[in-house]
Amino acid sequence: MLFQCRLVPTEFTWKLFAAGINHFLNLWRKMRISTKKLQDLAFFTTLVTGAGVGTMYYLMQKKFAASEYHQLALQKLEACSLAMDSLGAPPLKVYNLHLTDRQNYIDQHWAQIKIPVKGSKTGGYLYASSRRDAAENRWRLKQAVLKLREGQIIDLLDDSTQDKTTETQEVLDTGDWN
Repeated sequence: MLFQCRLVPTEFTWKLFAAGINHFLNLWRKMRISTKKLQDLAFFTTLVTGAGVGTMYYLMQKKFAASEYHQLALQKLEACSLAMDSLGAPPLKVYNLHLTDRQNYIDQHWAQIKIPVKGSKTGGYLYASSRRDAAENRWRLKQAVLKLREGQIIDLLDDSTQDKTTETQEVLDTGDWN
């Protein structure tokens, strides 16, 4: 036989509840706050929250840009003359990572990032995958591919890419990074 417990509201429970509500309402009546003060409070709370979120976003982007896996990818891009010529760089403009982009994934052992870059001719994305070497406690670049807006794909880790480029999606395997 199952034991069933049912809570039955009693008159005492309702009186206690009503007394609590009356006490709250009496306190509320004594604490009259003007609408102007409430508006000011809402404004400054929004301002402080916005500043906090903006600061957090800036610090996160700064941390990503200073990370070893980010630096390795950019160094590989800058070392590839074909990629730099295709972009029209220098000057090379490196933009912030899109934090909501699902292709950006970073944990303790693996990092895959999609870095927006732009030169004077065109722009594109630098796709980079790195794995952390546990023995040396360093990041090792496993994939570095530049995909230009026009569809041209340049594999930065392939030494023969200095002489050719490819228009196929085979080199750029970003569909299933996770």
